[in-house]
Amino acid sequence: MKGPWNSTIRVRLTLLYAGAFFLAGVVVVAGLYLYFGHSLRTHMPQHLPPDLSEQLAAQARLDHADTMRAVLNASLVALGAIALGAAGFGWMLAGRALRPLQNITATARRVAGRNLHERIGLHGPDDEIKDLADTVDAMLERLDRAFDSQRRFVANASHELRTPLTINRALIEVALDGADTNEPLRRLGTSLLAVNQRHERLIDGLLTLASSEEQLTTREPVDLSEVAEHAAADCQAAAQHAGVRVRTTLVQAPVAGDPILLERLAHNLIDNAIRYNLPEQGWVQVTTGLDGASACLIVENPGLVVPATEIPSLFEPFRRLAGSQRHATTNGNDGAGLGISIVAAVAAAHSGHVHAAARPDGGGLTVRVQIPIAADETRASTR
Repeated sequence: MKGPWNSTIRVRLTLLYAGAFFLAGVVVVAGLYLYFGHSLRTHMPQHLPPDLSEQLAAQARLDHADTMRAVLNASLVALGAIALGAAGFGWMLAGRALRPLQNITATARRVAGRNLHERIGLHGPDDEIKDLADTVDAMLERLDRAFDSQRRFVANASHELRTPLTINRALIEVALDGADTNEPLRRLGTSLLAVNQRHERLIDGLLTLASSEEQLTTREPVDLSEVAEHAAADCQAAAQHAGVRVRTTLVQAPVAGDPILLERLAHNLIDNAIRYNLPEQGWVQVTTGLDGASACLIVENPGLVVPATEIPSLFEPFRRLAGSQRHATTNGNDGAGLGISIVAAVAAAHSGHVHAAARPDGGGLTVRVQIPIAADETRASTR
């Protein structure tokens, strides 16, 4: 958390106010000092008897020097007190002037971390800060409408795109189940069914990617170890078909988020590790646990050597490694190239991040997902 002296603008304003007061104090003290010295010289006796003139003049000079030294010391003390008072007054004045901006910043942070329905609603005179607050409110209003439109589009597209594909799949399956279906027609139906299933997965991936590329509005307690366990169980059939052994080391890793999206994240990671693996005696290691204030999900698999320069492209939609070979697929169909990009989007929606690295001892990847642990778990760990 930032301390008060990290508020750079407030510090600059404080120095500006304190400097102005200090310079004014210097001018006043210097003026009084010069005026006082001039007054002392003016009021010294001018006409004295010759026998007393030299002694009184010498004593007068000593008294004048002592008096001016005392005045100078008192003036410096007063000037120091003025400087301290000016700094304190400048700090309070700068804080009061910047308080509306701090309110705007705090509201913007809350909106960015939670939802777009909150507004600043700054009340006060129609000055530059009020104009800034109103401009930010108008921007938040437009963003709120845009995200609402996106959510409605995703919901409508989910229905409109899935329905005809579901109908096509049902018609193809009915045709294939017919007793009078000849072999050429059966082969054609099988090919059409495979194409239809690939389109279904592509649409599901696109909709998941679209719905996860924003911060979550609602969160609930989720344990990454349970999510990873379910995902590993779901991928067992594909793993057995590919001759890949899935190993798990699961430790409780509580987070707050969407369980469906998190299970999709774990499923995509494990499925991707199964698909890109060794042709024989392949394996996938799934690990969950805690790392400081983050819950971790780590999926590691051997396979082809992955150049470090190509790893960032794995998180882009529809991108695959050049020349990569897939050793296991679902129902003989390739994926859409959205698996890892969905993982990155889901992690970002949960305020987390994904890091992928080539395994140091051979080919393959180690993908590490880190998500902040649940707030209750954070408080418990600090007690």
